[in-house]
Amino acid sequence: MPKTPTQISAQQIAWIERSSIVRILEAVQDLIVISLCIGLFGVMVLQLKDIFISLLSPSNFQFHAITADILFILILVELFRLLIIYLQEHRVSIGVAVEVSIVSVLREVIVRGVLETPWVQILVTGSFLLVLAALLIVRVWIPPTFEGIDPETRIVQTYNSHKEVSKN
Repeated sequence: MPKTPTQISAQQIAWIERSSIVRILEAVQDLIVISLCIGLFGVMVLQLKDIFISLLSPSNFQFHAITADILFILILVELFRLLIIYLQEHRVSIGVAVEVSIVSVLREVIVRGVLETPWVQILVTGSFLLVLAALLIVRVWIPPTFEGIDPETRIVQTYNSHKEVSKN
């Protein structure tokens, strides 16, 4: 049964409205991510200021606190990188998310101290880190589901070029 011109135009109008709604929602989402980037950058600047103040005053020098603050800044930098990748590609990078998780777990272990942490918690933390490491290794062979910049592509290309060199 052929469609009448009114049915076709109604479908086209519905499609146009749907695509414009999606574009508007993506723009709002991008604004939210941009505001998160700006806020994250502000937190990094404030944290750096606190580190420099504590380094300049020897009476307030605490090695564990400064180490924890530096690791916290590294976590913030990785989160910032994750947001930038999201703005560029509209996807969350598995590799960067796993790296942030690893650094966060290691920060907590370093801040609390390995000797003061119960052995069961250390065992669970080690298992969690092994799973995250396995994810980092496996993500290389996962095909990208989105077009655009793929941070894992470089690793695969490097691996393939080394494999070809070893064959020759």
